Amino acid sequence: MSAQRSAEAASAAVRGPLDTQAEDRRFMTLALTLGRRGLGRTWPNPAVGAVLAKNGIIVGRGWTQPGGRPHAEIEALGRAGHAARGATLYVTLEPCSHHGKSPPCADAVIAAGVSRVVSALEDPNSEVAGAGHARLRAAGIEVDIGVGAEEARRDHAGHIRRMREGRPHVTLKLAISADGKAGASGRQPVAITGEAVRERVHLLRAQSDAIMVGIGTALADDPVLTCRLPGMAGYSPVRIVLDSALRLPLASRLVRSARETPLWVVAGAAAVPRAGEALQAHGVEIFRAKGSEGHLDLADVLKSIAARGITRLMVEGGPTLAAAFVAADLVDAVYLFYSSKRVGPGGIDALEGLPLTTLTQSPWLRCITSEPVGADTLTVLERR
Repeated sequence: MSAQRSAEAASAAVRGPLDTQAEDRRFMTLALTLGRRGLGRTWPNPAVGAVLAKNGIIVGRGWTQPGGRPHAEIEALGRAGHAARGATLYVTLEPCSHHGKSPPCADAVIAAGVSRVVSALEDPNSEVAGAGHARLRAAGIEVDIGVGAEEARRDHAGHIRRMREGRPHVTLKLAISADGKAGASGRQPVAITGEAVRERVHLLRAQSDAIMVGIGTALADDPVLTCRLPGMAGYSPVRIVLDSALRLPLASRLVRSARETPLWVVAGAAAVPRAGEALQAHGVEIFRAKGSEGHLDLADVLKSIAARGITRLMVEGGPTLAAAFVAADLVDAVYLFYSSKRVGPGGIDALEGLPLTTLTQSPWLRCITSEPVGADTLTVLERR
């Protein structure tokens, strides 16, 4: 046995199980943090994080790159070089075992001489689904699964939902006044929350693959729906407008910016083809979804955008669309931003035709956190 291997064996013998567990948690926490750098930028692939460590020292780290490749494991192995031999790989999702647009990560891990893999989750993708872990074990690599699993399930919720249900993970964002309103009389927009909330919302946009509004909000607010945090314009999600009759004006800020930030418009089968052609000429992508009486079938819409690679969808407006998603039981997480301001009589309810308690007292949602955001308060709910 070489002097280096002897030293490594002695080091492992000195560390007890509690030390190993603490080290595993520490490095997996870092891997999860690294993986979150890719949220909103790696679709259709999951945003994975990876750390290579040896004798308690990090020798390589990586995260899934924009567009979904290189994968996190390949990035970490590349940075580690020869130091990967004998190291432990901490990864937030099972290394892939199939040939896609790049070779299997499991094969690269084996070839690099990694001795142990700590994986947070098995990949629900039917092309992997445990095969990556099995390939590693067959090569003599020790595999431990489950460290950081709860956090990883939250970070990979979009990938998991798309693989298992054929739709993106849906996050609903609502800004609510002290008297339960989301807009002023006459459906006029009104500033309900403060600057700190706006910054948080822009961060949520950056971590989403796509953001969706209804045509009512698009017409009333003329939004642009990009990420406007300093230096993060390139993190803007795909903008999606549900517009069954194709009423979105060519002069709208959404259409005028379609060549800089992707804009998808979902229309009904009866929408006038000429209106769609005019939007397409401005760089807008049009696709059709099932529906009736001017209302689009949300389940069909979600299936369509998942087929295009979207895994994490943020629904931002307005009350009619929010209520439709709630009524269809298609909401997986809710960000409720509460303000101390009051809108007054005639204001628009946060959920059109539904009491807010449909969300806040739902047996299918649980509160996971409540915290101040500037002068306002954020409550986060997620599906049980």
